[in-house]
Amino acid sequence: MTRDQLTKKLIELAGKRFERDTSELAAADDFFEKLGIDSFQAMELMTDLEEEFDIEIPDYELQGVNTFEKLAVVIEARI
Repeated sequence: MTRDQLTKKLIELAGKRFERDTSELAAADDFFEKLGIDSFQAMELMTDLEEEFDIEIPDYELQGVNTFEKLAVVIEARI
């Protein structure tokens, strides 16, 4: 899976979880802002992603990660 494909998958999963139109989401979007979520909801999304990709991401690797493309980089390193 390429990084672009991974980013697209992340956007699809986030859109589904938070019932947002994925056509309004882009790789460089701040997902907190664009999805209107808080840190607790972001952790729920992380749990979904860890299950989807069968990985575990330590919290420290997510510090400063706030866009779909940055999240894809972190996940890509784990799969």
